[in-house]
Amino acid sequence: MRRLYRKKALSLVKELDAFPKVPESYVETTATGGTVSLIAFTAMALLAFFEFFVYRDTWMKYEYEVDKDFSSKLRINIDITVAMKCQHVGADILDLAETMITSNGIQYEPVIFELTPQQKLWHREVTASEPLSACRIHGHVYVNKVAGNFHVTVGKPIHHPRGHAHIAAFVSHDTYNFSHRIDHLSFGEEIPGIINPLDGTEKITSNHNEMFQYFITVVPTKLHTSKVSADTHQFSVTERERVINHAAGSHGVSGIFMKYDTSSLMVTVSEQHMPLWQFLVRLCGIIGGIFSTTGMIHGFVGFCFDIVCCRFKLGPYKPREVVLPDPHVNNRAAPLLTDNHVQE
Repeated sequence: MRRLYRKKALSLVKELDAFPKVPESYVETTATGGTVSLIAFTAMALLAFFEFFVYRDTWMKYEYEVDKDFSSKLRINIDITVAMKCQHVGADILDLAETMITSNGIQYEPVIFELTPQQKLWHREVTASEPLSACRIHGHVYVNKVAGNFHVTVGKPIHHPRGHAHIAAFVSHDTYNFSHRIDHLSFGEEIPGIINPLDGTEKITSNHNEMFQYFITVVPTKLHTSKVSADTHQFSVTERERVINHAAGSHGVSGIFMKYDTSSLMVTVSEQHMPLWQFLVRLCGIIGGIFSTTGMIHGFVGFCFDIVCCRFKLGPYKPREVVLPDPHVNNRAAPLLTDNHVQE
């Protein structure tokens, strides 16, 4: 009974075979079929090779959502060199509520403004014989995530109940020179590889009443890659500069003003990679698609070739000449040998 049951199960499985085998004695190979097969195999190998590199590649996916974190602090990283002495300039930050942010994290360092070609490659080597006529303002400050204004102007900042002021009365107007070089300006955690638009910016002026303005929009950004995962900020900037001339109606204060505002949208940047199952599906699609397509093309071309040959009586459809027997020639066949003759 068990053997009978197994035979019935095997016969049922054989009936469900979607890939019936054809005996080799019934298969005919041709030169055209071999050529098409060679082309198909070459195309399969090339496309599979390129598909492997697509599988190895990664790309960035950008997602946007509303930033709901308003309680955290925003870090501002500053490194700017001004062509004035440190005792003549002051830097501070005011937020939207005219609240002065403490600048304890900002340091003033006397340097030279003109750099040699070697020093312009981010090397800060100053010899003692050169006059230190410029001031490098660098450090980082934590501020509220609201609009604010970081500025560098004449005189040191002071606190008083009615607002904000700089002591500029003791600085000669002839020493005003707000030519500057922004070595680095970023928001949030410093991550290698992120391009900051203002890094390396240099502004030169010969006017003592020049006002430089930078309008910055800060976008909170979450970065998730295979090497780093951090919360940082990107920003875009619009630059403007003008000469202060009260007589001509151009009012203001000489200095460098960076007005920033945070965006309400947050960008999430994540590194994407093709999963293994998708790579295998695409690979099977390439192999099966090329195999089926070349088979159909080969069959269609052979069908057209047969129609043309049949229509014009060419190739295997060419009529053959029938040789009729000559009546004057004795075509009698030789008698067959009998068994007696074989015995003899």
